[in-house]
Amino acid sequence: MADDAAKPESTAPGTGATDPYALRPEDVREAPTTLSGRLRHLGPGLVLSAAVVGSGELIVTTSLGARAGFVLLWLVIISTAVKVWVQLELAGWTILTGKPALRGFAQIPPRIGRVGWINWLWIGMDFTKMIQRGGIIGGVAVACSILWPIVGTPLSFPSVLTWTALITAGLVLLLHSGRYSVVERSAVVAVGFFTVSTVALALGLPLTPFAYGLEDIGTGMSFAIPSGTLGIAVSMFGLTGVGADEMTTYTYWCLEKGYARWTGPDDGTEQRARRAEGWLRVMRLDVLVSWLVCTVCTFSFYVIGAAVLRPQNLVPSGNEMITTLSRIYTDTMGPWAEYLFLFGAIAVLGATAIGSAASVPRLWTNTLGLLGIIDWDDPVVRHRTIRVLTMLFPPLWAAFYLFARSPVLMVQIGGIGSGVFLIAVVAAVWRLRFSEVDSRFRSGKLPTAALVVSSIAIGVLGLYTIADVFGLGPG
Repeated sequence: MADDAAKPESTAPGTGATDPYALRPEDVREAPTTLSGRLRHLGPGLVLSAAVVGSGELIVTTSLGARAGFVLLWLVIISTAVKVWVQLELAGWTILTGKPALRGFAQIPPRIGRVGWINWLWIGMDFTKMIQRGGIIGGVAVACSILWPIVGTPLSFPSVLTWTALITAGLVLLLHSGRYSVVERSAVVAVGFFTVSTVALALGLPLTPFAYGLEDIGTGMSFAIPSGTLGIAVSMFGLTGVGADEMTTYTYWCLEKGYARWTGPDDGTEQRARRAEGWLRVMRLDVLVSWLVCTVCTFSFYVIGAAVLRPQNLVPSGNEMITTLSRIYTDTMGPWAEYLFLFGAIAVLGATAIGSAASVPRLWTNTLGLLGIIDWDDPVVRHRTIRVLTMLFPPLWAAFYLFARSPVLMVQIGGIGSGVFLIAVVAAVWRLRFSEVDSRFRSGKLPTAALVVSSIAIGVLGLYTIADVFGLGPG
């Protein structure tokens, strides 16, 4: 991971370094053949994990556990596992073709103007995600307000407003400075620390007054959905694990890491085919590690919400979300643990905010290129546009938060948008799989069967989401 990040060719486009979105024969590199070698080339999945662990796992999963108890534990496992197969197919297509996801979506008919219908759906979905990202910034601001109000009292509007402005400005300056690689490593370490402490807390709960047992876990595998939890369950499916927007973003990180560039352009030779197979193996290991991290985190957060918050009828909501979530720590370890939780929450949600502020400008820049507004293939124009959007988006997201001031609701709205977009991503993956991926590189029978099951599950839940939004669901 660090060995590649330190190389000059990994720097941002437009700085005189190798363009990560261009495939050139002189950039090819043989893939590692040992497990240790492959582990050294992991990265995109860990970056994704740092972003995923924040909003969905910390906010929505604990809220679901608090509201439903252990009975929806089965959904945690399904929501993290079922989408991985779609992610694998989309990332594999990117490595083989050197094209990011949004460009692939533009190839799926029917086209509306210069792009495909899925691109327009992504644009609509991303507007709902802007609301979610505002909730993430708001969550960091609330945690900081409780820790150090600066102006007024904790959670007062002047205090939250001040912290929202400071966090937004810091986010812009941090990413605009070009030192994101350092921040990225720090964010992954911070999330790892908080994840380890959360997993340890989940495992230690049986020794506290909030103990749970195998009977509770068994109840959670009953595949039941209690009344009143369907909406947040659908939102959790869209948010936890790798969602549609994360699948899309992952292809850009794979390109910037170098998997496609090291594979090289498709010249029809056996050497290129072997390189492709090698880097596909690295990518699959990267996805596996990411999936393990997300699953363990999600499972732990849900168990904690069900065991600690549910018996006390505490459900995170509004600006009291952070205070409620801190009860997970204070009720089990004492009042002093609130500071531990607040620092951890700032680290986790901050990592998510950094991940969003780094990735979303890339996706919108690619969209502007597909629409013919800018020249995406010009690395200087691309880099300049990404920097401008990095300066514009965080203040916009913060404004959404200050208007709504309900991080949980805002995150849930974004989750519903992701659930609907998942259907379109599945459709694109199947079309690209048979139109642009050589049969040599297609998944075997077992992975293909898993992809089929994944597609059906995503389709059914996505259709329910659409019906529920329009009031057509069973209630």
